[in-house]
Amino acid sequence: MRRALITGIAGQDGSYLAEFLLERGYTVHGLVRPAGPLRLERIRHLIEPQPRPRITLHRVDLHSTADLTGLLEALQPDEVYHLAAQSQVSLSFQEPLATAETTGLGTLRLLEALRLYRAASGWCPRFVQASSSEQFGQVRETPQRETTPFHPRSPYGVAKVFAHFATVNYRESYGLHASCAILFNHESPRRPATFVTRKITQAAARISLGLDRQVALGNLDAVRDWGFAGDYVRALWLMLQQDEPDDYVIATGECHAVRDFCAAAFDAVGLDYQRHVVVDPKFFRPAEVDRVVGDASKARARLHWTPHVSFAELVRMMVAADVAELQGRSLTVAA
Repeated sequence: MRRALITGIAGQDGSYLAEFLLERGYTVHGLVRPAGPLRLERIRHLIEPQPRPRITLHRVDLHSTADLTGLLEALQPDEVYHLAAQSQVSLSFQEPLATAETTGLGTLRLLEALRLYRAASGWCPRFVQASSSEQFGQVRETPQRETTPFHPRSPYGVAKVFAHFATVNYRESYGLHASCAILFNHESPRRPATFVTRKITQAAARISLGLDRQVALGNLDAVRDWGFAGDYVRALWLMLQQDEPDDYVIATGECHAVRDFCAAAFDAVGLDYQRHVVVDPKFFRPAEVDRVVGDASKARARLHWTPHVSFAELVRMMVAADVAELQGRSLTVAA
C-alpha cells in the first residue's frame, strides 16, 4: 500500500487528488495550516467517517523546514504532491509578501526538507510541484509549451516561477525525483467563490432563482484554457509514475474568453448573459494576462493523458452544483 502526502489537501485540487489516490488503494496524509480555523468542507466526507477517517491530517507549517523534515521522517511517504499556495492572482497584488512567503519560499522549504530527509535516510519520495500557466504571463508564443519563456504579470506568477525553478534546481543539483506540472486554469464546483469562474456560475444560479439581477465582472475579453480539476490531478499522479522526473504542461489546448464562460453559464439556466453581466473597471488587474492557451502534446505522448470533461460540460456541472446548493439552502431555511 503506497503512502502519499498532499500539501493543500483541503483545497479544490487536494480534495480531488485525495479521492483519486484513495480509489487506487493509497494511504493518504494531508498537510493543513497549523494555526487558525480550518476550512474542511471539500474533504469533510473523507474525515468524518469515524472512528476510521479515510485520510489523516497534519497541522504542519510550511514556514518551518524542521517541522517538514520531521513529518517526512514520521510518515515516510512514497509520493509528495505539493499543492499548497496562496493561489488567488488578485489577492497577490494586495498581499505580495505573503504570497511570496507561502507560494515561493514554502516550496523551497519543502524541497530542502526532502533533501535533508534523503541525506539522513538515503531515500526520498517522488515529488511534484503544482506550477501555473500564470508563469507565462505576457506570453511569448501561442500556444505555450514547456520551452516557452516565463514572463509573469502578478506577484502570484512571480512566486510560482520561483517555486518552479527551485524544483528544477533541486532535481538537477541533488538528483531528486522532482517534477513540475504547469497547470493551466482548471475549475470545478469546489472552486472558491473568489475566483471569476465560480463567481459567474454562482451569479447565473442566483439570477435564475430570482435571488439577484446582475453581476459585475472585469475584463470579459481575457482568454483562458479551462479544464476540469478532476482531470488535472490525474496528470499529477501519472507524472510520478514515470521512471524519470520532468516538467509537463497540463492543458486542454482550447481557448475561451471570459465572455464565453458567461454565455455558457447563463445559457445553462436559459438566460442571456448580456442582460445580467456588467463590466466594472475595479475588477481589472493592474497587469492583465490576455491570452493563455496550453500545448499539452508532451503530456499526451509520454503520460498518455487526455482531459475527459469538455468546456461545456465543465460549465454546466458548475452551474448545476450552484443551483442545487442554493435550492438546498432554501429548503433548509423553509424547514
